[in-house]
Amino acid sequence: MHHLELQGVSKAFGTVQAVRELSFTVPRGAIYGFLGPNGAGKTTTIRMIMRIVLPDQGTILLDGEPVDDRRRELIGYLPEERGLYRKMHVLEHLAFLGEVRGLDRQEARARATAWLERLGLAEKGKAKVEALSKGMQQKVQFAAAVIHDPQLVILDEPFTGLDPIATRQFKDEILAMGKRGVTVVFSTHVLPQAEELCTHLCLINRGRALFHGPMEEVRRRYVRPQLKVVTADGHPPPSGLPGVHQVEPRNGHFLLHLDGTQPSHRVLAEVASRCAVAAIEEFQPNLEEIFLRAVEEDHVSLA
Repeated sequence: MHHLELQGVSKAFGTVQAVRELSFTVPRGAIYGFLGPNGAGKTTTIRMIMRIVLPDQGTILLDGEPVDDRRRELIGYLPEERGLYRKMHVLEHLAFLGEVRGLDRQEARARATAWLERLGLAEKGKAKVEALSKGMQQKVQFAAAVIHDPQLVILDEPFTGLDPIATRQFKDEILAMGKRGVTVVFSTHVLPQAEELCTHLCLINRGRALFHGPMEEVRRRYVRPQLKVVTADGHPPPSGLPGVHQVEPRNGHFLLHLDGTQPSHRVLAEVASRCAVAAIEEFQPNLEEIFLRAVEEDHVSLA
């Protein structure tokens, strides 16, 4: 297990400030989601961790020591830009990548064979890489990133271009790594995947961290109390309800945003007494709604 830390990391490309004073800590054994819209600075940050580009300022530490070319080899890495030798045979290629990561030839070949079976590619071992679909090539590259059993794995947008079955396979592999105590960092802009997998996350927008920490802290920071109400006649609950600052129509129901001046059970009773309620319950927004709200707040703060 490894512990990764970024301290005040910044990177500009010409006049574009891709990452601004970014700091966060990935605890040992975490499944850490690095979340943000396209262009938020996720890939640039990951490339700095991997020393593909160097930061203009700031420090990147692995187990308390700066990441150098030697320590970088401890990290399993799936880049956003997938790259395989298209003319090589699949099994030979994966075994070769295992050797590059320090395995002897026999062990590399055995692990490559096992990974191809595990990912449903056993019958493709003798095919050339160029004959595989993009999704299959991505599976091979994922196997290459973890074939040497690294204790820190960084996956840049690992689910892009995968069909639902392959996506499920990747999720299961990530969860299995987490159970073994491997530290996993993955970037994504598809938030339901992060919600299913992550123990910790960092929300990044315009190169800056809006929030980082355990998943439950994100909910505490951004979730305001809400009630989901279905009325018997489809009409909205009356306005002016005590403790309610907004009634938001949704698809087939209404979302009552509470202002915190009244306990939710009292608001619930008030709603039930003033209109015909078919169903009412406390509402938990998903990560996508939390994230959209955080980004919206960020834009307002810089307006």
